[in-house]
Amino acid sequence: MLLWLWLLLLGFITYWILRRGVARITRTPIWILWLVMMTPALIWSTWQLVYGEQRRIPPELIIIPFILCPCVYWLLVQLGRQTPPEMIDSSTTSFSSMTPETTPKPPPPRVITPSEENKLRECFPWSVFPLQKLEHRPQAVICRGQIRSNPETVYQTIRDKIEAQFGDRFIVVFQTDLNDKPFFALVPNPYIETAKKGTDNDPLTRPLLALALLVITLFTTTLAGVAMADVPPETWQSDPNLLRQGLPYALALMAILGIHESAHYLVARCYRIRTTLPYFMPVPFFLGTLGAFIQMRSPLPNRKALFDVSVAGPWAGFIVTLPILIWGLAHSTVISKPPDSVGILDFDAINPSFSLLLTVLSKLTLGTELTATDAIDFHPVAIAGYLGLIVTAFNLLPVGQLDGGHMIHAMMGQRTSMAIGQVSRFLILILALTRQEFLILAVLLFVLPLNDEPALNDVSELDNIRDFVGLLTLCLLLVILLPVPQMVAQWLNF
Repeated sequence: MLLWLWLLLLGFITYWILRRGVARITRTPIWILWLVMMTPALIWSTWQLVYGEQRRIPPELIIIPFILCPCVYWLLVQLGRQTPPEMIDSSTTSFSSMTPETTPKPPPPRVITPSEENKLRECFPWSVFPLQKLEHRPQAVICRGQIRSNPETVYQTIRDKIEAQFGDRFIVVFQTDLNDKPFFALVPNPYIETAKKGTDNDPLTRPLLALALLVITLFTTTLAGVAMADVPPETWQSDPNLLRQGLPYALALMAILGIHESAHYLVARCYRIRTTLPYFMPVPFFLGTLGAFIQMRSPLPNRKALFDVSVAGPWAGFIVTLPILIWGLAHSTVISKPPDSVGILDFDAINPSFSLLLTVLSKLTLGTELTATDAIDFHPVAIAGYLGLIVTAFNLLPVGQLDGGHMIHAMMGQRTSMAIGQVSRFLILILALTRQEFLILAVLLFVLPLNDEPALNDVSELDNIRDFVGLLTLCLLLVILLPVPQMVAQWLNF
């Protein structure tokens, strides 16, 4: 039953991602794309439903759908792709356009008028960024040239001059193309009309909605905590006071998730980025929540801001997770390891050896009581801390629009981050061959887009301190994900 609930949830998330991202660029029906992307998960779930844990899924049944379905998905997207106006060949005509009476189709409107081109050219000093070419697009002006100063100085100088000439009419973007050639893009500012009207159809701050979701999530996580405390539903329904036994889990988990997202929110506000309040996502089963999220409604100014916002959440959540997990482990029970292997979400018998960090914390907390032949029956607070580790590791995966994907983008650039994200997807797939719990994660990572939204100044690189913090963050990901080495296990007497 739990498997199908997770499958239903994965299907909803996949459809939501496709609707928000791919629907704008292709005419292929979303339900067909959704069915293609969900095919691997449906095949694996059906196998597990028929054979259970008695027979492991054959590797070819994992690898072939995982490779074939993304290829079919890409082909369907390309077949239905909307052709942008600037890509239409001007030599292509209909039969009626061949008649002499027909006037030629007017070119698409320009973002700037010919008389404004001279003003724009004056914004690019020869000593900073000599302008070599202007390209007019329906929604932007592309200004190509050569960097002759520090990229940060170049961006600041050009942006200030454009703002002096055109005010807040444009958003100025500084990027590199596929050949590593720098260019500026002037995009019409979408916030001008809203400012003129004095209204906002999409308000950022919805405190009542945020408060309502918080209260509902507190209730659903409390119910999940009661179940983890082995209190039957009929018992707490007859005595509602027993619901208090679910509060330790609920408060601990919500503190971890809330501080994670609040750190994102506060750092984003420090950079004056328009962002929503943190919103919790309640679910009425299993863990009681799917986490929390914020949405940023304005572009990030530079890669430093992208880095700071992305790493703030995982580190803040991890710092809170550590004492919660240690306290929970100290109140957990050591039991004999079950004869049959159990999953990483079977909280009644967790074998910590699959994670180096979890093994070290468990051994240091429980001492000689924990041996290699034992497992841990987690206290509800330990479950919350353990989930905090999982959330931290998931967010730090260097894929697309996850925190780790943002971080790698800020450190190494957008193209390199996309390549690393693709490699990470296949590494998770290989991991899924040994642990079937990672199959749904592997599907979800292949649904997430690899590309990340560029910062306004996406050329300036990070300083040495941020690069060091980024490497340290990757080390944190590795010590959570990697199993305990034999040498460390011997040192810990585990």
